[in-house]
Amino acid sequence: MRIIGKKNIIKLKKKNVGNKKLWNEIDKLITDLESFNPISQNIFDIRKDADCVHKDGFYFFNISLHRTLILIEFDDEGEATIVWIGTHQEYETTFKNNKSTIEKWLRKNNYIV
Repeated sequence: MRIIGKKNIIKLKKKNVGNKKLWNEIDKLITDLESFNPISQNIFDIRKDADCVHKDGFYFFNISLHRTLILIEFDDEGEATIVWIGTHQEYETTFKNNKSTIEKWLRKNNYIV
């Protein structure tokens, strides 16, 4: 699977130099996504931390101890687009732990109609 927006997750790594746990978790997420085949696999089988937050293929993944959350959209062409990255606190501020707020954010940012 091709990852669009990979530079954003690499930027997160650079901001957290010295956090080996986070670096390892980011590398594992990238590896898992690049090897993921949505035709023959279920994302929940390779990523136990996947949380489907919208029926159009948007998922949050919790990585590392400080609860970095990454919202990823999977499309039909075998691409994963990273659309949001932040800490758990930023997630709560932005999305209020609420799927309807997530949907409003996706709509406002033109990810869904």
